[in-house]
Amino acid sequence: MIDPVILFFVLGAVAGLLRSELRLPAAVYEFASIVLLLSIGLKGGIELARQPFGNLLPQMLAVVALGLALSLIAFPVLRHLGRFTRADAASIAAHYGSVSVGTYAVAVAYLGSRQIAFEAHMPLLLVLLEVPAILVGIVLARGLSRETRWGSVAHEVFLGKGIVLLLGGVFIGWAAGPDGLASIEPLFFDLFKGILALFLLEMGLITAKQAGSLRRHGPFLVAFGIGMPLFSALVGTWLGWALGLSIGGTAILATLAASASYIAVPAAMRISVPEANPTLSLAAALGITFPFNVLLGIPIYHALSVWAHTFARG
Repeated sequence: MIDPVILFFVLGAVAGLLRSELRLPAAVYEFASIVLLLSIGLKGGIELARQPFGNLLPQMLAVVALGLALSLIAFPVLRHLGRFTRADAASIAAHYGSVSVGTYAVAVAYLGSRQIAFEAHMPLLLVLLEVPAILVGIVLARGLSRETRWGSVAHEVFLGKGIVLLLGGVFIGWAAGPDGLASIEPLFFDLFKGILALFLLEMGLITAKQAGSLRRHGPFLVAFGIGMPLFSALVGTWLGWALGLSIGGTAILATLAASASYIAVPAAMRISVPEANPTLSLAAALGITFPFNVLLGIPIYHALSVWAHTFARG
C-alpha cells in the first residue's frame, strides 16, 4: 500500500502538470516548513541528550567526509560528461553533496509506518551534511580567491532558516528532554505526517514547474538526477554499515547521501557563484531527484540496507 503522504506529492505534481489553479498559500507552506524542521531537530536533540558526545564524533566526522567526497565525485562527471561550465558544474555538484530535509522527512515517515527503528541522532548528521558541499562547490567554482565573500557565505549557510531551525530544535530538545517537550508533542510529533503531507503537496506543485527546464536541457540531467543518487546511496549504505548503524539508520544515511539540496545550497550559490544558472541545479534536484527519491528511491535504499546487513551476517 502506498503511503498517503506520497500520494499528496503525486496530487501536487499532477495538478501542476495539468496547470490546475491549486495553490498552497505561501504562509501555509512556510508554516509547514518551520514545523518540519523544528520537529526533526527536537527529536535529534532528545536523543543527543542520551548519548555521550564522544560516541557520536566518529559518525559526525565520517558524514562530513561523505559530503566532501560526493561533491568532488559529481564535479568531473558534470564538467566532462555533461559539458557544463565550471560554475554550473560546481553549483550542481554542491547540490548533490548536500542534503534534502524534505527527503529525510519522507524517509522517516516511510520507516515509521513500517515500525523500523533507526538511530534518533540522525538529525544531527543531517545538519552536518548541509555545509561541506557548499564550501567545496565555492572552491571548485572560484578557487581560494580573496574576492569570495566568505562572510556573506557563512551568514547565509549558518544563519539561514534551515540551519537555525534544525540546530535550534536540537538545542531545545537537548535542553528540555522528553518530559519538558510533552506539552508541545501534539503539534511537533503527533501531527508530523499531516504537516509533511501539506509540505509534499506544495513540493509536487513546485516539481511540476521544473518540467519545462528539464525538457530544454536534454537527457543528461535526467540521467544524472537518477544515477548520482543511486551511486551516492551505495556509498551511504556502505558507510552506514561500516559505522555500525542499524538497518534503519543505514537506510536513513543512504537516503541523506542520495538526496540533493534545494534550500541551503541554492541560497549560498546565489551569493558566491552568481554566474551559475540556478535553473539547472533546481531542475535536476527538484524536477528529477526529489520525485525519484520520494516515489522509488527510499524503498530501494531500505532494500540496500537490508541486503548490506544480511550479507555482512552471512
